[in-house]
Amino acid sequence: MSRAEIIEKTLSALNKLPETKGGEVADFADFMVKKTEEQNLQSGIQHLIETSDAFAFLKDEEDLYTLEDLKEKF
Repeated sequence: MSRAEIIEKTLSALNKLPETKGGEVADFADFMVKKTEEQNLQSGIQHLIETSDAFAFLKDEEDLYTLEDLKEKF
């Protein structure tokens, strides 16, 4: 279903609802917009962290322990 069809279907359903229920739909739409914006922001931050060189020094650090240092293996 295309975006235009979804909008048309939603508007048709809204026109059939009482005004009080239409407000609930608007509140839900606002919630979905905010949720999408937060996901986009979180995704952007994650991308910045992954491509940043802030923790590059950890890649060059030698391992302090190996599997041979374990006393018990589960």
